[in-house]
Amino acid sequence: MREFLRAPFTVAALTPSGRPLSEAVTATVPRDGAPLVVELGPGTGAFTAAIQRRLTAGGRHLAVEINARFAERLAARYPRVDLAVADARGLRDILTQRGHDRADAIVSGLPWAAFAPDRQDDLLDAVTAGLATHGVFTTFAYAHTRWTPPARRLRRLLRARFAEVVPGRTVWANLPPAFVYYCRHPRPATAPTGPTNERVGRP
Repeated sequence: MREFLRAPFTVAALTPSGRPLSEAVTATVPRDGAPLVVELGPGTGAFTAAIQRRLTAGGRHLAVEINARFAERLAARYPRVDLAVADARGLRDILTQRGHDRADAIVSGLPWAAFAPDRQDDLLDAVTAGLATHGVFTTFAYAHTRWTPPARRLRRLLRARFAEVVPGRTVWANLPPAFVYYCRHPRPATAPTGPTNERVGRP
């Protein structure tokens, strides 16, 4: 609540996401090998914990958090996470500075509805620039806002940047209920935006 009152446009939820939503958002994080998983806007760490449960010892977890107070708590709680206190729009530079190319999975806890259109554009440009062609981007939205203008705009942006956008089933156990977008096959920035393969189902 305190961080929401300080910065309502970067902390858009009053309560952390519940475990059922966290598990749904991180369902595409590889359980084997040495993947690079990038987490955008970890906040209080609900998705961070789920990612850590899935990653093996060889996996790498990079979290990008703009809120210094959240970042300080996350660093103390999850020492294995490589934490960057930065704006997620600079993801490409953050990856380069750490010697990474592209992420195998990007998990987002960012409050899309709170962002201005140009910031949404910049963030998704950063996501597609930082995601491997075989990678998966996941983000969530609240079910009760699904048909609001910001939510519709987010869907259009996702469809423009990914060849496949799969809305998952509603997680009713979350407060408020939410669902996850599973986005695959990022399009190059200059690619034309043709029909999108969208279906409702599981990751």
